Amino acid sequence: MLTDDGVPVEAVYEPCTAGSAGPGSIPPRAPADVPAIVVAHGFTGSADRPAVRRAARVFSQRAAVITFSFRGHGRSGGRSTVGDREVLDLAAAVAWARTLGHARVVTVGFSMGGSVALRHGALYTDREEGPEAREAAGRAPVRDRRTGERSGAHFGAHADAVVSVSSPARWYYRGTAPMRRLHWVVTRPSGRLVGRYGFRTRIATDDWNPVPLPPVAAVPLIAPAPLLLVHGDRDPYFPLDHPRMLAGAAGEGGAELWLERGMGHAENAADDALLGRIADWATAVPPA
Repeated sequence: MLTDDGVPVEAVYEPCTAGSAGPGSIPPRAPADVPAIVVAHGFTGSADRPAVRRAARVFSQRAAVITFSFRGHGRSGGRSTVGDREVLDLAAAVAWARTLGHARVVTVGFSMGGSVALRHGALYTDREEGPEAREAAGRAPVRDRRTGERSGAHFGAHADAVVSVSSPARWYYRGTAPMRRLHWVVTRPSGRLVGRYGFRTRIATDDWNPVPLPPVAAVPLIAPAPLLLVHGDRDPYFPLDHPRMLAGAAGEGGAELWLERGMGHAENAADDALLGRIADWATAVPPA
């Protein structure tokens, strides 16, 4: 899979397993009739990490699933920009799901992937001003007039619904010890060495320029696509003011918020029961 800026991204497709239990089972449905869930992992994750594989297994009971490794992670090329250019990776994965025949595609992002899913939902739409319409008209990608960001040109790269789990609401947050450690990994040469050899994550050295649209500013632009926000009340990275800020930015009826009792952070803390509920929501909400 190749992104709009030419980065090769490792991706895995898994068909829906519903109805494949053996004799007497329901015949497989055509891809157009089966929703697809695209999973965006957290920082230092990858498509082959156990928590991502577990999420894919649960999701595949209800939908087809695409998992992928963000740039700088796993077997993907490039370097991690910690949530900036990763929006192009997610767009490529969503577009790939549509080329496989899936008419309905839902993004589910965790932590960094959750913030990427929010920005992707704001930047890539099926409305006239979206990047897909510009490509269809033969025009080069331009700066999005709603967000001020440059967005890619993958046709069909919009999500029909968005799920963001354990996402920050704002950038540069250092209010918890885990986030202070993460900033050390990202910003210091010695930290990036730890990221590369300790976490198998290759991190870009350049600062963001320009600073990408913050998640709290992206949320109001996702509608009319349905949005689900999920956050644990024991998240050691981002306290509950983050999901509440995101839900407030969405406005009345703009997002559903689940505050999960006893849950920690991101895909590692999401148990099978929660993943199943997320998949039920993703496959039940009608296309926007």
